[in-house]
Amino acid sequence: MKFRLFAALTVSMALAQAAAAADLVLTDDSGREVRLKAPARRIVALAPHIAESLYAVGAGGQLVGTVDYSDYPPEAKMVARVGGYSRVDLEAVAALKPDLVLAWESGNNMPQVDKLRALGLTVFVSQPNRMEDVASQLERLGQLAGTEAVAKPAAERFRQRLERLRKANADKPPVRVFYQIWKSPLMTVGGPQIISDAIRLCGGENVFGHLNKMAPTVSVEAVLEANPEAIIATGMGDSRPEWLGDWDKWTRMTAVKRGNLFHINPDIMQRHTPRILDGAEKLCAHLDVARSRRPAK
Repeated sequence: MKFRLFAALTVSMALAQAAAAADLVLTDDSGREVRLKAPARRIVALAPHIAESLYAVGAGGQLVGTVDYSDYPPEAKMVARVGGYSRVDLEAVAALKPDLVLAWESGNNMPQVDKLRALGLTVFVSQPNRMEDVASQLERLGQLAGTEAVAKPAAERFRQRLERLRKANADKPPVRVFYQIWKSPLMTVGGPQIISDAIRLCGGENVFGHLNKMAPTVSVEAVLEANPEAIIATGMGDSRPEWLGDWDKWTRMTAVKRGNLFHINPDIMQRHTPRILDGAEKLCAHLDVARSRRPAK
């Protein structure tokens, strides 16, 4: 009797261990261990770039909810909305009964994300701060969604294209860059931001790269003192933002003096997706123009 009981317990423990071993376990960018019993079939993405990345890894069909401005690819526009990335409708998320919520550490309201966990939802937090992190994000999304067959090649293509871009710009003389993401308040990107990494990739130097914030507010005086050789501004879509012309009056600044005031569509530069390489290529091309306008020695 004791032997049969012991044997039954042993088998039960072995089965439990086998089931645990079959669980999908990943560590997210906040350092939390995230466990799924099986690849997620109902996913809510709390940022436009996460929704876009799900489509890039073949998991768009598993996306049941996302936030405002999730507009790429076009299919993403048809997905149910759960508020904005900075203020999520918790009830709307819970009502969708997701088996996975994908959050953005620097963009979402993290106390709200904690409340989603308190509701019993599984949350995976991502925070790509370097260009290479985009490839890693694609691979992990593929694991979480069970679409590794699509995700791995997508990540590899990204890495190959990134390496080509890196080699093409490796030995170019540096260009001091002010990257403007908003006018009022005047906002730029700090050292930890992925755009700073893109600037370095192109042989540029972010004049505010020493600031340890994602999107610090700066003054016009600080920009004038930094005296960038090029200004890159984003706005809304492909249209050149009006505020780029506001710098024209500062004729002593090198960027103005040489006509190095450039624009990049924020959708391809400020979203952590494969399209960021399109933005980086434009950024590198702008910095090449700035180099070409240097006076002959």
